[in-house]
Amino acid sequence: MTTKETVLAVLERLPDDCTLDDVQYHLYVTQAIASGTADVDAGRVVPQEHVEAELRRKWLIESDR
Repeated sequence: MTTKETVLAVLERLPDDCTLDDVQYHLYVTQAIASGTADVDAGRVVPQEHVEAELRRKWLIESDR
């Protein structure tokens, strides 16, 4: 889907009385989802277990201070 097609699809889903802020927000969310999907497809992800271990290490070490 081209960018123009994506924008048109977003506009079609919004109500007629939406604001420009509504349009901007929905376009932002659509772009963020596409960016995240591209990261997953390219393997640019961190396993959940790694994130959990890092957070535990950081918070447990800092809470001992």
